[in-house]
Amino acid sequence: MPSPREKLSDYYRGKSVLITGGCGTIGGAIVKKLLDLDVKVVRIYDNNEYGLFDFQQRYDGNPRLRFLLGDVRDKTRLTYALKGIDIVFHAAALKHVSLCEYNPFEAIKTNVEGTQNVIEVSLDENVQKFVMISTDKAVSPINTMGATKLLGEKLTIAANYYKGGKRTEFSCVRFGNVLNSRGSVFEIFRSQIAAGGPLTLTSPDMKRFVMLIPEAVQLILESTRVSKGGEVFILKMQALRIRELADVMIKKLAPQYGYDPGKIRVETIGERRGEKLDEELMTQYESNYALNLGEYYAVIPLYDMDDHYRNVKFDNSAKVNALNTDNAALLSKVEIEGLIESVMAEDEG
Repeated sequence: MPSPREKLSDYYRGKSVLITGGCGTIGGAIVKKLLDLDVKVVRIYDNNEYGLFDFQQRYDGNPRLRFLLGDVRDKTRLTYALKGIDIVFHAAALKHVSLCEYNPFEAIKTNVEGTQNVIEVSLDENVQKFVMISTDKAVSPINTMGATKLLGEKLTIAANYYKGGKRTEFSCVRFGNVLNSRGSVFEIFRSQIAAGGPLTLTSPDMKRFVMLIPEAVQLILESTRVSKGGEVFILKMQALRIRELADVMIKKLAPQYGYDPGKIRVETIGERRGEKLDEELMTQYESNYALNLGEYYAVIPLYDMDDHYRNVKFDNSAKVNALNTDNAALLSKVEIEGLIESVMAEDEG
């Protein structure tokens, strides 16, 4: 692996990068960070016309940015978009569980066929690195969205064996819930508090792995730097009970919106179709091939064709019960309060 002394700025300097789904929360945060790392160009590829327009206004003619209207379902458009690109961050996806449950054909077209399109064009254009942004819902999936993201992971990792003599190295980054991302439970709860409640909770027993937007971006950029191809990178995330997140958010935020915290109710509305009470980040099988890289794990490929990992020592503590919210140590309310303060600080920044 590259030397840990190599700075991200050294790795990304002069690189040409394309981000699919670049108008999303994670895509936008990656764009901002890459501009600080002295990249040559960032192409923001999205089918969200208003989102691209908004980015144009926000960055006011930055010469290193390109705004490309297109869909990952359109392979011809991707072919033009990826010309001369070194690194692809594939963040485009349909991500809402309940919508994917009722629109499975669309989920497959974007999350599976779209991923295959980006992979194939990346190979055709001899891209250096391809990183797919995945989710913990891809682990032991019970819903359509999770199943499509699992297939996306499988396509991405298998591309390392499919590529022949091409140089492209394919890897994945697997997230939990990114707090304050668009459509996240944090955003929903905050808007409900601003309206005076009630907060809608699907189940008081629901638990989730959580991370901050800067942590997600750092994991993406750092894992790209160290990847050799075939890895699934997983941040060592904190876990919490969603009911306790709701309680702490009411306590912290209600006064800011002029409400008495004691008068804002939490209503249990029942689980949505396809939802799990608990999530896991790594299976027992994957834990047998997981490297401990400090703040994150890397599940390495079982069949390492280039022998990058021939002599590595596996981390025996990377067991599934440590990466499952059913068994993980949950944040206390005091710790959740600190997490909320970090999220609010992100907004102010």
